[in-house]
Amino acid sequence: MTDNVEKEIVAIISDVSGFEPEDIKPGTNFFQDLEIDSIKAIEITVAIEKKFKISVRDEDVPNITTVKEAVELVNKLIAEKPNVKA
Repeated sequence: MTDNVEKEIVAIISDVSGFEPEDIKPGTNFFQDLEIDSIKAIEITVAIEKKFKISVRDEDVPNITTVKEAVELVNKLIAEKPNVKA
């Protein structure tokens, strides 16, 4: 699951930042390496929420500064999500 999550997150970051996916590594810092500002950070967060059907708390957003941290948070939120059967 983590590999897929990481690929999806990298694709989202690539779309928003304009950087190529191969330039975005787990330790890549959004703000220092990719020049992502607060508006782009919100765009990325919203895209991640829609993609994975999760909700990221506003207070968590400033703490997500690398791809690795984003992947860890998404995996945690997916694991906490209740399994709803239709």
